Amino acid sequence: MNVALPALIVFLLLLPGFIARSRFKRAERISLDYSPFGQIVTEAMLWNCVFHPLWLLAAAWLFGRTLQPLLLLELLSSDAASQAKAIQGIALQFSWICAYFLSLYAGAWIVPNGFRLMITRYRLDRANAGWYVPWLRFNQAPWYYLLTGADFDEEQRPDLISVSAIVNVAGQAVLFTGILDNFFVDANGSLDRLILEKVMRRPLSADKPDGASIAEELERFYVVEGDYFVLRYSEAITLNIEYIRMDRLGDDDVPEPAVDSLSEADAHD
Repeated sequence: MNVALPALIVFLLLLPGFIARSRFKRAERISLDYSPFGQIVTEAMLWNCVFHPLWLLAAAWLFGRTLQPLLLLELLSSDAASQAKAIQGIALQFSWICAYFLSLYAGAWIVPNGFRLMITRYRLDRANAGWYVPWLRFNQAPWYYLLTGADFDEEQRPDLISVSAIVNVAGQAVLFTGILDNFFVDANGSLDRLILEKVMRRPLSADKPDGASIAEELERFYVVEGDYFVLRYSEAITLNIEYIRMDRLGDDDVPEPAVDSLSEADAHD
């Protein structure tokens, strides 16, 4: 008991920081967090340095309850007599201590989620947003930025995202193109599949002839019937991501190839 009790107390004190850290970050890897152990602990401790003082100030201001450092030190002591005395003191205010920790854990879950929603809503994590970006950017979610257009400010935000992929079908390279509806990553953070709408396809060999009109260009494509097309990333040879703004479309309401675009030369590098 002399060893187990202090370890339990330290765990309860540090747990809010780890909860807050896990809720604030946006990571596409869901199986394991491969961040350096020192980085994980440091980030959790920083969150603890925010939450514990705030909750202690709130408890003192609203309910007149203050931290008793001597009681905490006796709990962390290896002396059985000191621990027994501290346990008796805790028993006298057990309901207040439970309320403190339960509300603290709830706050550590809710507040970082609110911050993350605010960052996403106001696009504070854009690459060119300002000097504070390194602290707000979700560095473990590269596909999120590429496939949602989150790096654009509100005025330049794309209305549609077009995806073109070359897929090997029966030994022939076929180009599929469509409007991105959603995407999913696997447990290791790699892109798993893309959900596309309005999909068309054509053999890669049927390239655009010089001087072809838009109508002639569209004739090279065959419409893929269906509401949604699932494109597996493992089957794609290359991907091309095209950000489309409706105010940049031509009079024929056909996306121009000159819209903002970003290509991934090799989908498997």
